[in-house]
Amino acid sequence: MSGPERSLTVLVAALGGEGGGVLADWLIDAATRCDLPAQRTSIPGVSQRTGATTYYLEIHTRRRGQTAGSGPVMSLTPSPGNVDLVVASELIEAGRALQDGYVTPGLTTLISSTHRIYATAEKTPATDGRFDGSRVLAAARELAARTVLFDMSLVARDEGTIINAVLFGAIAGSGVLPLPRSACEEAIRAAGRGAEASLRGFAAGFAIAAGERVAPAAAPPPGSAAPDARIVAAFPPPTHELLSLGAVRLDDYQGPRYTDLYLARLRGVLALDRGPGFELTNEVGRQLALWMSYEDIIRVADLKTRPGRFARIRREVRAAEHEPVVIIDYLKPGIEEFAALLPRPLGRRLLAWAERRGRLDAYNVGLHLKTSGAAGFLLMRALSWLRPWRPYGWRHDEEQRLIEGWLASVRAAAATDRGHAIEIARAAEVVKGYGETRRRGLEEFRRRLTALATGPTSGLASPSGAS
Repeated sequence: MSGPERSLTVLVAALGGEGGGVLADWLIDAATRCDLPAQRTSIPGVSQRTGATTYYLEIHTRRRGQTAGSGPVMSLTPSPGNVDLVVASELIEAGRALQDGYVTPGLTTLISSTHRIYATAEKTPATDGRFDGSRVLAAARELAARTVLFDMSLVARDEGTIINAVLFGAIAGSGVLPLPRSACEEAIRAAGRGAEASLRGFAAGFAIAAGERVAPAAAPPPGSAAPDARIVAAFPPPTHELLSLGAVRLDDYQGPRYTDLYLARLRGVLALDRGPGFELTNEVGRQLALWMSYEDIIRVADLKTRPGRFARIRREVRAAEHEPVVIIDYLKPGIEEFAALLPRPLGRRLLAWAERRGRLDAYNVGLHLKTSGAAGFLLMRALSWLRPWRPYGWRHDEEQRLIEGWLASVRAAAATDRGHAIEIARAAEVVKGYGETRRRGLEEFRRRLTALATGPTSGLASPSGAS
């Protein structure tokens, strides 16, 4: 076999549960079948997005006995600027390799799936903490000598396998390593269990990387709605898309009358918005739709008993039609969830009693409901049927009071400083969830309004409304 007297270096960055170790084993097995000296090392991480697992491999380009001296000397760790192939099972893992300097112009081939599994650091902020994946894609195309980028998780799902098989196929199909397809397929067969499914995923990844098959189209961004006639008639075109999404959400949440309240509130903001893109109206519309569709036990029960949820779970676990899927939902309602359904005077009285005694979280009850069974499903569904009662409960009254105070602050600021009003509108993004999560969010919301120091905030004085 011709080639330079050197080893090709491979860095594999995978998430827990995605078979990164198996992929590394396949590569070593395929190299061994070709009589190529190879070695691997690994830095094990933790499960899923709490930590990645990194594998480093070196594969020599000449067969054993053809190398100079007693054989090649290989490194145990990768070094920036000296990696021929970077393989990532998820987009931000590719971003980490780019950031650490392992992708070098003119040298490195980058093979990565473009799907996202959000990291803990992205999910923990009260606001939208997601990283911008488009920046990683742009950097990859600029820095790598060659890229193979497509949604490998989608291909794996369609082929009934996991992503490591598709990655292996993409590596083989790219031709960056001196490993023939037959050797790679034999390595998969030798692994035994699940070989047929892995071979299907391998073949799909190989064909896409080799240009024999078109990569699957990226899924459209979630959330698209036809323009709402009520919005088209009363609002300028730059706001139609976003406000129509808000209207769809609130129609689903509480019905058209509730959506009419949403639009009436927005008309008051639009009257003060003089920006060419109506950024203030759009930002208030986004935050207002989210806040007005606050999470309560009725909403949770509704979402957990929708047919689409059960179908999605079956797809995610790859269950065949004849296979049963058991779904158990873990809930922990407490005094606040119970008070939310009571009329305002009773709800406030109950919460005031619990707060005075420091017992607000003392009576949370852990429930394990088997919603895939008749009893659990009917119980959860019965809670969702309380939707017509929601406007008469304490929580609804409390949320509307808080919303009106926030909107008053936005309008007061908009009269003098549109940019300031937009910042006040964005402050609402931390108000979400229920129970302790909601209380923490409201405290942060108040801190933000205090820092912005504008508008009437007296209506935002109590986290629970019990004072």
